[in-house]
Amino acid sequence: MTRIVLTTAIIILLNVLVGCTEMDSGKSQLIGTDKGQPRAAPIVKPAESGETDLIEQVATNREAYRQSLVTLIDYYNRTGNNLKLQWARTELAALHTMPKYNYIIEATIAGPDLKASASVKEADELYAEARELHKEAERLIVIKDENLLRLALEKYNQLIRKYPSSDKIDDAAFRAGEICEHFKDYSIALLYYQRTFQWNPTAPYPARFKAAYILDIQMHRRAEALELYLQAVETEGKDSRFYSWKIYAQERIEELAKIGPSSQ
Repeated sequence: MTRIVLTTAIIILLNVLVGCTEMDSGKSQLIGTDKGQPRAAPIVKPAESGETDLIEQVATNREAYRQSLVTLIDYYNRTGNNLKLQWARTELAALHTMPKYNYIIEATIAGPDLKASASVKEADELYAEARELHKEAERLIVIKDENLLRLALEKYNQLIRKYPSSDKIDDAAFRAGEICEHFKDYSIALLYYQRTFQWNPTAPYPARFKAAYILDIQMHRRAEALELYLQAVETEGKDSRFYSWKIYAQERIEELAKIGPSSQ
């Protein structure tokens, strides 16, 4: 008797749970997958396609996908097919919220050999726009507007990409490093800080200090950090604005020297 009652209760519970599923959700029409991959015809890419070509193709396909859904929504809205209209809206909403990455890192593409030398009006204006966004994003200090930070980062990158000889590329690289560090993208932040002093050895920023700090604290690459701390003290350490950085670096130099290269 107990078993019958228990079985009945389970059946009722399952019926209730099934009944809670939204009606006409379109779940039967979701595209099936095989081992996590959509069942779709493969896109054949030329063997000689490089990373940049592939990334550009991804960006193009993303926008084409978005625009196709917008067009489909408009069609179902005009024809009064509310069922499929809801499906298309749900898919578009998911597309907007899914993570999408910018696979091109300008500091990598640009390389270490650029020289921040020329005064370029357009680059100055672009940098001013980026700084305004950057400052606005950090207006509340504790809570930062991360969307504005990403917009500022894109403008810094645009400056580096479009005006590689501008005397603002080192400024843009340092600020880009700050933003990436905020997001804890330490490898990318390190690269931007390195580009800052590679592109301008006398850049008015504690770029070597910050690069050394990331190598030391975040990556535990302490032999490299020690070398960069020493460079920072000899160069950026002469600027009184970076006095606290200099003191910290000197303390870490002593500590890392005691540890020795075998433990680093």
